[in-house]
Amino acid sequence: MKPYLAAAIQMTSVSDLQNNLLQAEELIDLAVRQGAELVGLPENFPYMGEEKDKLAQAAKIAHESEKFLKTMAQRYQITLLGGGFPIPVDNTGKVYNTALLVDPNGQELSRYQKVHLFDVNVPDGNTYQESSTVMAGDRLPGVYSSPELGNIGISVCYDVRFPELYRHMSGKETDVIFVPAAFTAFTGKDHWQVLLQARAIENTCYVIAPAQTGTHYARRQTHGHAMIIDPWGVILADAGDKPGVAIAEISPSRLEQVRRQMPSLQHRVFG
Repeated sequence: MKPYLAAAIQMTSVSDLQNNLLQAEELIDLAVRQGAELVGLPENFPYMGEEKDKLAQAAKIAHESEKFLKTMAQRYQITLLGGGFPIPVDNTGKVYNTALLVDPNGQELSRYQKVHLFDVNVPDGNTYQESSTVMAGDRLPGVYSSPELGNIGISVCYDVRFPELYRHMSGKETDVIFVPAAFTAFTGKDHWQVLLQARAIENTCYVIAPAQTGTHYARRQTHGHAMIIDPWGVILADAGDKPGVAIAEISPSRLEQVRRQMPSLQHRVFG
């Protein structure tokens, strides 16, 4: 593993697939021009609209998203995460919320189907029922091992509230964990940053958290603040509340230092 720059992209995706992919390409270009070699796009990067409309276009969104990720990774010679897009599940009328990691040759490295679905009545009056259109994945996320970029794990949004998922990944010596999200504005203001910091600290790893921000459709608003956090919980970069990019260095020497100073993973008693 070498030192390198990573980027967490922040978008305001809407119900226009091509417009969203164009926005994503512009932000990938911005990240690469600043030297990023590992780039993450947020959950729902290709489409954020009404659930019925998403389902109606799911096959097209899935096809265009996979093609886009592989094309961008090859064109810019980066390792690229598409942080969540719908892939239809045969004979169910539902989709998997799928995150896909692609290498600079356009080859798939890792695929994760979101396990924890956001079925919540938020105190701001909004109700979310992700399970009405999304099929929960049934497999723990894998960890992709790269000689240059380290061991990379993937989670998606609501997963961040379930620490056992990250303990599984830390057991596979994960160095970097992605948490692409479309976190609600109401919960994000209180929970987003502290949850990301907790996952980084307790697992002594970097957390890269691409995010959605702003107003997408109807009353759907997201929190923003795409971040990169180091293994000590220090926020290295924060994209604020507008579309943009958070960029920071992933340092193997920093990982070694924190793990030496705070060897908590070696002190686990249970599990």
